[in-house]
Amino acid sequence: MKCLCKLLLLCLLLKKVCLISTNDNVEFSEVWGPGLKPDQIVMPARYFFIKLAHNPSNKSDISKSKLLVEIDGESKNRKHCRVWTNVLDRNDGSFIVRYKLYEFCSSLKISIRYDNKHLADSPYVINEQILSDDCNCPTQKIEEVLNNWECGPVPDLIKTSLDEFGPIDWNIKRKSVIKKFDQPYSVSLCHYVVKNNNIYRKCYGKHVGFNMFVDNILLSLTRKTILPDIEFFSNLGDWPLSARNLNEKYPIFSWCGSTDSYDIILPTYDITESTLENMGRVSLDILSVQGNSNIEWENRIPRLFWRGRDSNKYRLELIKIARNNPDLFNASLTNFFFYKDEEEIYGPKAEYVSFFKFFDYKYQLGIDGTVAAYRMPYLLAGGSVLFKPASKYYEYFYKDLKPYVHYIPVKEDISDIVEKIKWAIDHDEEAKAIAENSRRFINEHLLPKNIFCYHMHMFNEFSKVLTSRVQVLEGMEAVKQKTVVNCDCNIKKDEL
Repeated sequence: MKCLCKLLLLCLLLKKVCLISTNDNVEFSEVWGPGLKPDQIVMPARYFFIKLAHNPSNKSDISKSKLLVEIDGESKNRKHCRVWTNVLDRNDGSFIVRYKLYEFCSSLKISIRYDNKHLADSPYVINEQILSDDCNCPTQKIEEVLNNWECGPVPDLIKTSLDEFGPIDWNIKRKSVIKKFDQPYSVSLCHYVVKNNNIYRKCYGKHVGFNMFVDNILLSLTRKTILPDIEFFSNLGDWPLSARNLNEKYPIFSWCGSTDSYDIILPTYDITESTLENMGRVSLDILSVQGNSNIEWENRIPRLFWRGRDSNKYRLELIKIARNNPDLFNASLTNFFFYKDEEEIYGPKAEYVSFFKFFDYKYQLGIDGTVAAYRMPYLLAGGSVLFKPASKYYEYFYKDLKPYVHYIPVKEDISDIVEKIKWAIDHDEEAKAIAENSRRFINEHLLPKNIFCYHMHMFNEFSKVLTSRVQVLEGMEAVKQKTVVNCDCNIKKDEL
């Protein structure tokens, strides 16, 4: 009888353990991200993350087919509001959920179930009005928005960049910038003024089409917040303009910095566009990379994969090294422009390969083109380990990256690239950890919310160093918002 009781007790204990490993794991799953606060954080695509509580050994049992995410609300005409939802599986027990609102929505409900069980605090119900990103409804000053978005403190790079110039009086500085850089065939530059949350500009140069990228981030921000009055110049080219060997410092915004220039660095037009067009006309963005590069580390090919054009002499050297070490490299040039006469040596041109396929390989290379390689954020996000040659060029986030933590450093001339790849092969666990750290860095610093926050911090801090009165100048044209229907702002535009 005692044996039978012990057996029953053991069965009950085993049943309890089984329940903990299923039901309680669902209960203790995590759901977080700005997409859970859609009434406060307005973006082209809202997003949040799901992390299922599970045993690492059982993660292969996790199936996207068991995850059900439903997002629904009520439109102005009392119908279901139009929402497009996209679930990205990172193949590690976590998911990214993106959703796009195409109209005003109220009483939004976000339900998240796994195996028909609600996760975390699901369902999430937001009873406030929720605007689409196209709605022009700025009601809060930028400090309030920075706080509501939980943007954190002003980044150090913004502080140090602005400290280089001190107070800026455009009545003194403006003419010298225009005189120095009004060079139509070599420089493209736009002069911007934001006054009463309206945008004006005048451009200088023969090729100024890239002003669309500056226009678009300003238009997006002024739909979300009341920007301070501000005047600035924006470089539309890749090369920094405010060289340290000039007689004067020029406070110019650029997308790429260098150790021998004073330019004030903003996120590149590439990552900014991918933020503004998330779930829109671009297919490559920080979130989609993570959802489409989900091959487990152990199943990735232990070779370095690279594709690109001939915009740097060291890229030619890469092809030479790769041909001598075919077991370590899959590298080819996709176009010849700068070294056309070398195509017979370093060609033929390679066929197009989807960027997501890059991450079938363990090793990636972030080598400069004409300036910094603007694909760096995506290479860091893909779950492979990045090899980064030394360079004088940088994007705004490079100074926060640490060698052998977020990437493997390589000499500028890549003469040690073979040695470093062999190190990674011999130290596979360390290389895997670096790849995981780089993706973690991206998710902490370079997601769409971070890109918006950095721009808001920069424009807000820059406004504080201006001593001259901001005014719309002769010859400037207005950059206007597009007309959008089905928006219902709490406050009329003319009451601002």
